[in-house]
Amino acid sequence: MATTSPVEVEPDLTPDEVTLTAKPWVTIVWNDPVNLMSYVTYVFRTYFGYDQKKAEKLMLEVHHDGKSAVSNGTREEMERDVQAMHEYGLWATLEKQ
Repeated sequence: MATTSPVEVEPDLTPDEVTLTAKPWVTIVWNDPVNLMSYVTYVFRTYFGYDQKKAEKLMLEVHHDGKSAVSNGTREEMERDVQAMHEYGLWATLEKQ
């Protein structure tokens, strides 16, 4: 009985397409009139582990644009992130990309 080894096939998707397919959900944090910018930066650093520069960039997007996509992943991961943002007192939703 002859055995054949599996054939390796090169995927025809670029890494960005693979990432988008694998992580189609995002957590959106919305601007609000309650939380200080320094607090929002603190939350992004504490919960997501972002460095100061990235946390401030995302916070400024929230402040100036009214919202920012702060994380991406599976629906379950984003539901967890949205819940965490609510527990920190931030307004957040999840969207499919």
